[in-house]
Amino acid sequence: MILWLIATGLAAGAGYIYTRSFVRSRLRYVDAVQKPAAPIVAGTVAALAAVLPVALLPVVGVGTAVVFGASVAAGVASGRKDRAPELGP
Repeated sequence: MILWLIATGLAAGAGYIYTRSFVRSRLRYVDAVQKPAAPIVAGTVAALAAVLPVALLPVVGVGTAVVFGASVAAGVASGRKDRAPELGP
């Protein structure tokens, strides 16, 4: 049980931090990130992509993939709010 909580926490933390950083730095000028559905789409795709590898591991389950998807969605939402400031006049 404790190992599952640690693995889920690490996956959620890494998903949130990496996604927020990626959205802030790389997707700064992409208009699609500003759409309301962007976090939902990113979180759903991340959860679906994580289901198969997570299902094969004996320690973690499908709940870990769902939490990972939610953390990616939160990272996208947070990263698009505090985008890096525009350069130039």
